[in-house]
Amino acid sequence: MQEKKVDILLATYNGEKYLKEQLDSILNQTYGNFKLIISDDCSKDSTREILREYEKKDDRIELHFQEKNLGSNKNFEYLLSKVTAEYYMFSDQDDVWLPNKVEICMNKIQEEDSDLVFTDLEVVDQDLNTINKSFNKKMKVYRKAKKYKDFRMEYLYNCVTGCTILAKTSMIKEYLPLPENKDILHDYWIALVTSLKGRISYVDVATIKYRQHGSNQVGTKRYTEKFNEFNQKRDYIIDLKINKFKTYLKRSEIFSDKLNKLNSEALEYFERVKNCNNINFKGWKTYHDIFKYDSIGYYIFYFIFYNIPCIFRFGYNIWKFIKNK
Repeated sequence: MQEKKVDILLATYNGEKYLKEQLDSILNQTYGNFKLIISDDCSKDSTREILREYEKKDDRIELHFQEKNLGSNKNFEYLLSKVTAEYYMFSDQDDVWLPNKVEICMNKIQEEDSDLVFTDLEVVDQDLNTINKSFNKKMKVYRKAKKYKDFRMEYLYNCVTGCTILAKTSMIKEYLPLPENKDILHDYWIALVTSLKGRISYVDVATIKYRQHGSNQVGTKRYTEKFNEFNQKRDYIIDLKINKFKTYLKRSEIFSDKLNKLNSEALEYFERVKNCNNINFKGWKTYHDIFKYDSIGYYIFYFIFYNIPCIFRFGYNIWKFIKNK
């Protein structure tokens, strides 16, 4: 059987340090019927020279050099506009793909007739030494990734890492343009829309060495680590939810009437609990409807976090006192 064509979309920006390893790992895949479409977002290092060098060696490479910096989301949106194959994949510039990544994903998407497939990742350091064999278990998204194939997986937070995605090109029209919300990255939005409009499948094996080197745009560190005070962490997390549901309401056409009603209630709920210093008694049904697809532990943890913050604040201050003694 003839291999179906895949467009691999690689966004680059000042990626000279690890780019050659990544390009080699893509070009040496066991599945060879692909085009590697690369958009460089105004790199100031030797990235463009490296890309030109590889373009001369392999005619599957198609280069695009941006004249002004687009930023990550817009650069991937540009790349999506260049897709002509039946399927496409995303790639980061600093990882290493395992040799059969494309083959594994293509087999899965055709076996299950899915609209999008994603996989696990192996977390490695800058020298490719293993830190954690399963990114999805480390980030606690493994349960939902395994259990759900629809919106229940993506509605509250993202379980899909963009550099593991293989998706049908026919879905692109459903999620463009990407939202102008810096906290909703391209992979989150694409997975969310696909989970609402189509079917998602998960491959429970790592197909990428996901390199952590201190300059990752998105990595394994949680954004709340930059805050020292509990109230700062809590406000940050609540603001993310508020902005998320504002975006959902702005793009209401992708949601059902039932979910649009919940989106409106959710926005009202998170705006209320942001001003709660001790105990909140309102909107508990809304909380349940938002979080009911998560584990019991997650459900209880965040119920207290949002609605009874005085407990968390007390415990956090004790922990800080012990830590600093």
